[in-house]
Amino acid sequence: QVQLVASGGGLVQAGGSLRLSCATSGSIFSINVMGWYRQAPGKQRELVAAITSSGSTNYADSVKGRFTISRDNAKNTVYLQMNSLKPEDTAVYYCNLQQRGYEFWGQGTQVTVSS
Repeated sequence: QVQLVASGGGLVQAGGSLRLSCATSGSIFSINVMGWYRQAPGKQRELVAAITSSGSTNYADSVKGRFTISRDNAKNTVYLQMNSLKPEDTAVYYCNLQQRGYEFWGQGTQVTVSS
C-alpha cells in the first residue's frame, strides 16, 4: 500500500511563490520517479516536473526557469518550488509516484494565482 499526501497549495498573487510538498508512505522502493502534474479546469492533466531517485529532472517548457523539483529520499518526500507564478499556473496540482510498473497519485492541492 502506497499513500501520497500533498500540501502547500493556496492563493497567491502573480509573481509570487509557493512550495508544494508530497509525503509518501508505505512500500516505497529505492528506484522510482516522483513528479508533479496539474489539471486546470477544462484541460487535460499535464506533467509539470519529474525527478528520478538519482536526481535527474524533467520540466514542462512552460515552467522551466520558474519551478524547481527536488526530493528527500530519506523522507520519501518530493517538493515543488514555484516562483514567478502566473495566472495560467492556476490548477489542481497532483503528486505522482511511479515504481516497478505501478503508478500512484496524491489527492491534489489547489494552486490559484490571481492577476
